[in-house]
Amino acid sequence: MDTFQVIILALIQGLTEFLPISSSAHLILPAQLLGWEDQGLSFDVAVNTGSLFAVVIYFRHELWTMFNAWIASIFKGQQSEDSKLAWWIILATLPAVFFGFLAKDFIATHLRNAEVIAVTTVVFGLLLWWADKMSRRDLTVYQTGWRKALLIGFAQALALIPGTSRSGATMTAALMLGLSRDAAARFSFLMSVPVSLGAAILVGKDLAKSELPIDYQALILGTLISFVAAYACIHYFLKIISRMGMTPFVIYRLALGAVLCGFIFF
Repeated sequence: MDTFQVIILALIQGLTEFLPISSSAHLILPAQLLGWEDQGLSFDVAVNTGSLFAVVIYFRHELWTMFNAWIASIFKGQQSEDSKLAWWIILATLPAVFFGFLAKDFIATHLRNAEVIAVTTVVFGLLLWWADKMSRRDLTVYQTGWRKALLIGFAQALALIPGTSRSGATMTAALMLGLSRDAAARFSFLMSVPVSLGAAILVGKDLAKSELPIDYQALILGTLISFVAAYACIHYFLKIISRMGMTPFVIYRLALGAVLCGFIFF
């Protein structure tokens, strides 16, 4: 990849990772629609790592409080709202780990294409609209509970399919289960930490063993740009949904799906 492609793809990742519009879909689309060479999973994980740094720094106080409460629950038997939230986040991560391990090769080989993205973009966009309009949206993040956390975790596993959107699927599930918009977004953001960290570690190990040439300059630049864009995205997204809800993102998904269908069929 040249520098221009690295910048564009990193911006796409950072700006879409935490929006319910699928960052993986947008990272695949340039290769599908513009004839760019697919950047591969290594670059995807590099820019995901930038987004991981962004969410960790943005929610550093919440994460630190949760971590200390989680440690206290293990070694001192002290239970609190924050320790329970930490356990729910861990529980919600398990389905994605399990299904990701089983299906990652199949997904990479058969599902990274514009046709799949077009379908999932529209279908899950409509589900997000339904959840945002029809659910009661009155529970806080501390009222999630382990059953709801596990169901949201299965939604995150479903988002392994490109175009579904990890944040979109988890927010849709959270809204359907009664969480407020802010609580759904925050739970989704916190869930991204262990998943992104695990993906970075696994692919990092593969890169270390690989004999193929690796463009580390592109990976580092992509990570930095993605970090800045993702941090700004988190900040403004939380403000937007409190005022406008999910409707702007639903409209965008439907428009994107229509454009993709135009490229595919015409």
